[in-house]
Amino acid sequence: MRWIALTLAFALAGAPLSAASEKEKERNTERFTDATDLFHEIMDTPDKSIPQDLLEKAHCIVIVPGLKKAAFGLGGKFGRGFALCRNPNSPGWGPPAAIRIEGGGIGFQIGVSSSDVILLVMNERGMKKLSSSKFTLGADATATAGPVGRNASAQTDALMTAEILSWSRSKGLFAGVSLDGATLRNDIDENEIMYGHRWVSKQILGSGAKPPAAASKLISELNKYSPREQH
Repeated sequence: MRWIALTLAFALAGAPLSAASEKEKERNTERFTDATDLFHEIMDTPDKSIPQDLLEKAHCIVIVPGLKKAAFGLGGKFGRGFALCRNPNSPGWGPPAAIRIEGGGIGFQIGVSSSDVILLVMNERGMKKLSSSKFTLGADATATAGPVGRNASAQTDALMTAEILSWSRSKGLFAGVSLDGATLRNDIDENEIMYGHRWVSKQILGSGAKPPAAASKLISELNKYSPREQH
C-alpha cells in the first residue's frame, strides 16, 4: 500500500509539469504558424515584399512574429522567433533555431505595440554572429534597413556591405527599419521543446539536424520563394 501511495504521489506531482510541457509545445507550434503566415503574406505581394534577389543571396533568415515594443518612460522591445540557414547538404533551408530578440530604448508614449520583424543575414560574418550565444545589432553586427519591392535597388554600398538587413511590419505596413541596439540571443528552452536537447544555435543552424514537424510549413514556404542552394 505504501508503494502504491508513493507511486500516486509522484504521478500527481508530475502531472502539472506534463501539462505545462504540452502548453509550451502548443505555443511553439503557434509561433511557427505565425512565422509562416507572416513570411507568406509578405512575399505574396511582390511589389511590397523583400526583393527576390536579396532573399536568394541570403545565408540565413530570422523571423520574429509579434515583437513587442513597450514604452513606459523607459522603452524596450522583446520577442521570440526562429532563425534558419541554408541547408549545407542539399538545396533549400535547414533546421530552425529558436531565438529571442530584446533591447532597450527611450520611449515617450505610454503603451504597448506589436510588430513583426524579418532579418536577412547576408554573409558568413553575419552567420558567425547569428551562431554566437548573443550579439547586438549595430554594435556586434553591421545592420541596415532593407529595401522593399521587386524593383528595389540592392546595389548601394550600405546594402552590399551590411551583414544583416532588417524589415518590420506594423499596422499592415511592411518597410525597412533600423533595429540598432536590439540583442539576439539563443533561446535554449525553446530549442529543448523542439529537439529534446538544450542545444544552442551553433549546434542547430546548418547542422543537418532533423527539423521538428511544426517547422515543416515554414521551411516549405522558404523553399518556395528561395529554393536555390547558397554557395
